[in-house]
Amino acid sequence: MELGGSTWPAVGEPIVVVPLGSCEQHGPHLPLDTDTRIAVALAQALAVRRSDCVVAPPVAITASGEHQGFPGTLSVGTEVMAAVVIELARSADWAAGVVFVNGHGGNHTALQRAAEVFEIERRRALIWSPRIPDGDPHAGRTETSLLLHLAPERVDLDAAVAGPIPSLPELVQHGVRALSDSGVLGDPAGASADEGRALFHSLADQLSVAVDEWTRS
Repeated sequence: MELGGSTWPAVGEPIVVVPLGSCEQHGPHLPLDTDTRIAVALAQALAVRRSDCVVAPPVAITASGEHQGFPGTLSVGTEVMAAVVIELARSADWAAGVVFVNGHGGNHTALQRAAEVFEIERRRALIWSPRIPDGDPHAGRTETSLLLHLAPERVDLDAAVAGPIPSLPELVQHGVRALSDSGVLGDPAGASADEGRALFHSLADQLSVAVDEWTRS
């Protein structure tokens, strides 16, 4: 199930599942690797359901420029991130295909650019991001609940505070630091492990269905 722990003769021709996370602030109560933890857990859940999938090491530093100014945040930018995804897919020509499980909204533009290249090159690659219609933007109830389910020891609810929910144009123009002193966009109040468990299983179902449809196409 884990590509990094395999030897090359044992790998075969599986679907390679690549978790895409981030190293960026998630308010005063969640760890910097929140997005990576979520992406890895979803990739692993997919591999449990599908014996033809193997989980690659995560890409843990991605495009997080909107969080510039907060200590701990690291970013490679959109251009580099797009190139990384493209080259990873190209390098996996030995595989049956590549599924990118994206846990960070800031990667959206980079992944769009990569998808355009994959279409031109007719590359067997799927880019998947969670869809949470009522989710708050960043480090609010949604991500806090998910982390309370996946890694409760990393959540400091006593430090959790609410933040604004800006429009996407405001966020793109100003960045998070100018809009929220805490880095939170949303409200962690009411987050729970039970809610996180239900949400996680819903996302795992979404991912599984998407991959099933992709493999049949």
